Amino acid sequence: MRIVIAGAGEVGTHLAKMLSHEEHDLVVMDNDGDRLKTIGSTLDVLTIEGNANSIAHLKETKIGKADLFISVTSSEDVNVNSAILSKRLGAKKTIARIDNQEYLLPANKEIFENLGIDYMIYPEKIAAREIVGLLSETGSTEVVEFGGGKLHMYVIRLDEDAPIINKTLRELAPGDDSLEYRAVAITRRAQTIVPSGDDRFENGDLVYVISSRTGLKQLYKYSGKKQFEVRDIMILGGSRIGRKTADALGKQHYVKLIEKDRQRSYTLSNILSNTLVINGDGTDMELLRQEGLEKMDAFIAVTGNAETNILSCLLAKHLGVKRTIAEVENMDYIHLAENIGVDTIINKKLITASRIFRFTMSEEVSSIKCLTGTAAEVMEFIVKPDAPATKGSLAEIDFPREAIIGGVIRGKNAFIAHGETHIKPYDRVVVFALSGVIQTIGKFFN
Repeated sequence: MRIVIAGAGEVGTHLAKMLSHEEHDLVVMDNDGDRLKTIGSTLDVLTIEGNANSIAHLKETKIGKADLFISVTSSEDVNVNSAILSKRLGAKKTIARIDNQEYLLPANKEIFENLGIDYMIYPEKIAAREIVGLLSETGSTEVVEFGGGKLHMYVIRLDEDAPIINKTLRELAPGDDSLEYRAVAITRRAQTIVPSGDDRFENGDLVYVISSRTGLKQLYKYSGKKQFEVRDIMILGGSRIGRKTADALGKQHYVKLIEKDRQRSYTLSNILSNTLVINGDGTDMELLRQEGLEKMDAFIAVTGNAETNILSCLLAKHLGVKRTIAEVENMDYIHLAENIGVDTIINKKLITASRIFRFTMSEEVSSIKCLTGTAAEVMEFIVKPDAPATKGSLAEIDFPREAIIGGVIRGKNAFIAHGETHIKPYDRVVVFALSGVIQTIGKFFN
């Protein structure tokens, strides 16, 4: 697939890194030559210095032959205009990153589709939605839904008192046929593995588990996690994510939002009718205490500063807050933040990449999620008739060692996969895969 990315900022660079491993014909354009030099020296991509709003510069990328045009510059106007121009110049599909909720209203989306934009992505809105979802599943650090909720992937960090510490997968699941959940991966000391039956769980492991709803209670029992009700929430930062999260949560929870900028605080207080807005400096730890941080069930830090978000979450944890969520855009800080006690990390680059990456896959992939803190993805494939995966049991089809089929959705039913499972045409299968084998595993379902 020939892909043109406009914008070599953090999102564009991260996308280029991901897509460069998938044997695409990749072009990255930006008007900042220094950014392009950095990308060109580390990735096998073609770089072109130019303006995404220039027809001449777009033609230089051979936009007329592009299967996919992705505009993720820092300017919404440039993203929208360049996507429209690219479609007119022959690009088969176009994607634009936006910052305006109004554009996503059903009546307005049709306007942009008619202009030539196939998909618009608003990372802050998706991030807020993820945060809201995480507060409803308080025993897990990350949740991914498949088949309309028939199966989920839960990410759980093991503490030293977890009952499964030092036990193997085989000891926990001696009878495959009755499985209601399955551990599909473990991240340990920044390395992610697809475990075998003899791998043992260790303190601090981040475990990725595919589970049905009925298996959740047992999963939490073995991992030592407990669900709890979230009532009182403090949000640090009146960013777009903070505003949208407060707006969504304020209708059913007591929400207090702290924003440093006085004018923004005033604006937010008028917009958020169900949220108490406090004008104050989130780096002032005494202020957070005075505003009742220790009484909160959840603390969400979404300022523009990763260090502030991480440190304030650590303070919240120290004061007994049960759930902490931090926005961390610096990829180098993600493992650090997870390892020192922040429950959940939100990263807009990974959120954006997950949504866009789907468009680079074959039509068999119905959804994909790029996971925070690991070079891995979890996907849902729709199995085609006569696909190789239907030619025998899972133990017989020689599936790559770097990937694992965790669950199957068949009609209205869902079940956990094991060695004797036989995949059928039109099944939806949930697959966890390390980077580098995605294209390989796609062939099993096509």
